[in-house]
Amino acid sequence: MHNITLIPGDGIGPEIADAVVKIISKAGVDINWDIQNAGADVAQTEGVPLPQRVIDSIKKNKVALKAPVTTPIGKGFRSVNVQLRKELDLYANVRPCKNIEGIKTPFENVDIVMFRENTEDLYAGIERQIDDETAESIKIITKKASIRICEYAFEYALKYGRKTVTAVTKANICKLTDGLFLRCAKEVAARYPQIEYNEILVDNLCMQLVQNPQKFDVLVLPNLYGDIVSDLGAGLIGGLGVAQGANIGEGCAVFEPVHGSAPDIKGQNKANPTALLLSAIEMLRYIGENIAAENIDKALRKTLKEGKFLTQDLGGNASTTEFRDEVIANLK
Repeated sequence: MHNITLIPGDGIGPEIADAVVKIISKAGVDINWDIQNAGADVAQTEGVPLPQRVIDSIKKNKVALKAPVTTPIGKGFRSVNVQLRKELDLYANVRPCKNIEGIKTPFENVDIVMFRENTEDLYAGIERQIDDETAESIKIITKKASIRICEYAFEYALKYGRKTVTAVTKANICKLTDGLFLRCAKEVAARYPQIEYNEILVDNLCMQLVQNPQKFDVLVLPNLYGDIVSDLGAGLIGGLGVAQGANIGEGCAVFEPVHGSAPDIKGQNKANPTALLLSAIEMLRYIGENIAAENIDKALRKTLKEGKFLTQDLGGNASTTEFRDEVIANLK
């Protein structure tokens, strides 16, 4: 039996988490779910959105599946996602962007894996109010963090037969910070002569991704660029509803969908569980449940390809539970 932390989140989180847990159970994986609530609702009752008990649970179990948690925009508490990544040193955010048969998109043959440094840069949220008219944010790039995310990207490329790794920066403007990241990428690339190494500026990358995304293979990026570009990548394959994510550290991992908590459809049985399910499939592979992961993946892809039970965001009218039941019916 596996002990895994489950963070149901808020908004649509509990609905899609319930669907995914049921699918995994039907696939025959024996998991003891350590349920730990976090987010806006918890902040109201416990005073903080991410209680220490959640961190302790993940440290104990080493693996967590996390549904979306609301992050206030421009006010309120700090992002739970950012806190988790910092507290657990989940330095590698892994975001595959690959077309799924049955999901309509103008782009075909997209197969990119993005590696986003997860612990520093502007996204770490180190800010201060200087006066009523001025605010300041600190961009921190370190050699340690840059080296290890680049190593992770190259090791992945080597393991899975990827041909090219491209480092993405704005080093022509941020010459010290992005310049350091770029120097680290070059240093790591020199140790992997069998893998082609390229560099590109982030603005040029965004233009090329919507012109010819098929030319890109593995991308490695600092935190903030990685956040933005990986959502662009999700758009190439059908949207956030089919975009999976993983946050990996040394001996600890949190798997989560990319999308938000969608409070506007909370409790309406309309939410699409695909992104969380794809993330859960990667979690199963991470813990060695490869057969179950493959079976669920095939069942999900069959459901999406046949298109009989698609949720509204995918152009259908199926409910969350109808989608869940169809995936279960397609399990072998």
